[in-house]
Amino acid sequence: MSAVGGPNERAAVLVEALPYIRRFWGSTFVVKYGGNAMTDPELALRFAEDVVLLHSVGIRTVVVHGGGPQIGELMRRLGKASEFRDGLRVTDAETLDIARMVLVGKVNRDIVSAVNRHGPIAVGLSGEDAGLIVAGERSPELGFVGDVEDVNPQIIERLLAENLIPVVSTIGSDLAGQSYNINADTVAGALAGALGAEKVLYLTDVPGLLRDVEDAESLIRHTTDTEIAELIEQGVVSGGMIPKVGACLDALEGGVGAAHMLDGRIPHVLLLEVFTDAGVGTMVTRDAA
Repeated sequence: MSAVGGPNERAAVLVEALPYIRRFWGSTFVVKYGGNAMTDPELALRFAEDVVLLHSVGIRTVVVHGGGPQIGELMRRLGKASEFRDGLRVTDAETLDIARMVLVGKVNRDIVSAVNRHGPIAVGLSGEDAGLIVAGERSPELGFVGDVEDVNPQIIERLLAENLIPVVSTIGSDLAGQSYNINADTVAGALAGALGAEKVLYLTDVPGLLRDVEDAESLIRHTTDTEIAELIEQGVVSGGMIPKVGACLDALEGGVGAAHMLDGRIPHVLLLEVFTDAGVGTMVTRDAA
């Protein structure tokens, strides 16, 4: 983390973090990594530092990543046009091969490498490995775009037991071995539920959930699943935010303790959200009722 103030201020930051470190020691966090935080080299380094620090204070950390912009860039370089329907990339056999190359062979390796600069603690895998993500076709019109049908988290549990950080790319397969590209938000929520995670944290390109999309000061710092349903009905949550809050609600329904929407463009956003009293994003929990 970048330097802050004088010695007293730095000490205050550490004291503020202490009860959260104690509280979350031994817990499991799933972090969905994407957006500008992934494409900006400086932010990517800060993200790796955050993940290593979470790991170092006893938090069992799992990283789930997508790579839509990187897939699109390689497709352009190969002269292949991207087609989208309802925000999802139509994925024929050739596009699926490109997605696997980018997600498994490039993005995943880059994240593992960045984390392992701090020690040999990150291990890369895809949803195809050890049957981690069992997928099914979402729609024939979308081709090889999948939904999560089941999660077999044993391989993740074994890596966590060895004090390692699993880094998961979101290619899954069905029982016949057919591969599918799956939305990373969906995978993160499903995996968090299967692991009984304390938190799932979604890094996005927005500050969090806003009451007014034109006003960054209208950030909703804490809300519940019941309140979100009301906000959707009122039109406060609309458009591109609906899938994001939907992923949070699905994770809570799966048994995750809390879901967070964070602005991945903020350096060290994970640490600021988890280890400070105010936090910097939106936390969603289940209504007590």
